[in-house]
Amino acid sequence: MSTITQSYLVGLIGDGVVPSLTPPMHEAEADAHGLRYLYRPIDLSVIGKEGADVGELLRAGALLGFNAFNITHPCKQLVIEHLDEISDEARAIGAVNTVIIKDGKFHGYNTDASGFSWALAHGLPDAKLDSVLQLGVGGAGSAVAFALLDSGVKKLLLVDPEAARAAERAATLSLQFPERTILACTPDQVPALLPKVDGLLNASPIGMHHHPGLPLDIAGLTKEHWVADVVYRPVDTALITAAKKLGASTLDGGNMAVGQAVDAFEIITGITPDTARMRAHLLSMLEAGL
Repeated sequence: MSTITQSYLVGLIGDGVVPSLTPPMHEAEADAHGLRYLYRPIDLSVIGKEGADVGELLRAGALLGFNAFNITHPCKQLVIEHLDEISDEARAIGAVNTVIIKDGKFHGYNTDASGFSWALAHGLPDAKLDSVLQLGVGGAGSAVAFALLDSGVKKLLLVDPEAARAAERAATLSLQFPERTILACTPDQVPALLPKVDGLLNASPIGMHHHPGLPLDIAGLTKEHWVADVVYRPVDTALITAAKKLGASTLDGGNMAVGQAVDAFEIITGITPDTARMRAHLLSMLEAGL
């Protein structure tokens, strides 16, 4: 067991984060390394704050001795203006989900992209990446779109209820990946697009326990598709369940949840965690209904 040289105080800022399994996942892995590590959710809806208050919360956390924060919806883009430094990848994505406080300065990173890249490589190693349809381009959606292209996707079709957001993301990604084809599409185009793509990624909140259901009409989905979801509660979303019934290859959101947590833990502590152990712990908590 490691010698304890310091303690860690970490927070998760976002809306509806009290039930998040990220804090216990971090704490259990820290215990395995002999670290004193306390991780607390800071739920905007509970404390009566808005996403725009994220800077105020960061500064208060620094005064109270926090070492780091994970950042989630709706603050991943709003937090950027309050940071002193930001990693190249986070800047390219336009979203931050991990902030380290060091020497009074705020350093921003994005482990959503690296976490999804890891999940895709390990969970769907043989996935065909010629063309992918992605639903949702918000904070997590921006990161996984970047990760898909960075992983080799040649044609990426972005769909979002906010057409301007999809168009803006497509334009930005086209500048970053000029050799790829990135198009903004509308929800009404999805039925016609689905049969023409290799993979489908749901980066929308549809499928979460408080947003149940399918994010699209799956009539055009076949066993030849691969299907991925970023939602991990439940781990078997309606989309993942339907895809499995068709015989399609699937990647549940638990893979990305573990991937991003692994990278964030290493950024915060400098220690490489045990990925398999963190995945097993997450699944055990989900099975227990936590």
